[in-house]
Amino acid sequence: MSITDCYVCIDLETTGLDPKRDKIIEIGAVKVEHNIIVEEWETFVNPGRKLEERIVELTGIHDEQLTDAPQIKDILPELLTFIGDHVLLGHSVLFDYSFVKKAAVNERLTFERQGIDTLKIARKYLTELESRSLGYLCQYYEIPHNAHRALEDAKATVALYRKLTECFYEKEEAEGAKSLFRPKPLIYQVKRDTPITIPQKEQLYKLADKHKLILDYEIDRLTRSEASRKIDQLLAEYGR
Repeated sequence: MSITDCYVCIDLETTGLDPKRDKIIEIGAVKVEHNIIVEEWETFVNPGRKLEERIVELTGIHDEQLTDAPQIKDILPELLTFIGDHVLLGHSVLFDYSFVKKAAVNERLTFERQGIDTLKIARKYLTELESRSLGYLCQYYEIPHNAHRALEDAKATVALYRKLTECFYEKEEAEGAKSLFRPKPLIYQVKRDTPITIPQKEQLYKLADKHKLILDYEIDRLTRSEASRKIDQLLAEYGR
């Protein structure tokens, strides 16, 4: 087994943890060839909704920074081109993969990749630590890290992967195909979202106008299921 030293490390900032409901707000990715970062890629993404205060506090990203940012559908082809056929690396890589795959499926694009997860490696070999979060591990290994910004997290994950490889790769060689350093297929099943219907749009605009509401999301960008939830929430709170 040889060390995987050519890959793309990806990290996202999002509005929450559920790729079926939440949205990407920032993407950072670095391309590594023969263990050297050769290219970086980053962008803000307009999620079509106002950020919750907890997300602002966590990421330091504000609504004003996203107002003129592209929608995910507009930058997705460029991101997928950047990734190419490379293995994906990430700290809890399935999280980042699931959001990108969800966006790809919505645009009728195929996105199937293999990945290596630094979190899984850390959980196996660093059980004595009180945390295996990226921030804690960077502190442990004295890796410079500007936490909760996508590109900085991606670069820190590359540095962490190098450290974990130095420390634990030889121990994992005996695992063969099961080795955590060997890329594994990333599995996330998701269906394409159905766009909001015209009657749903009309009802939401009518409710907003009737009750003089300033909505913190863009009605036209809601999915059919999201619109249904929003309508139910408004009806429960304000009535018809």
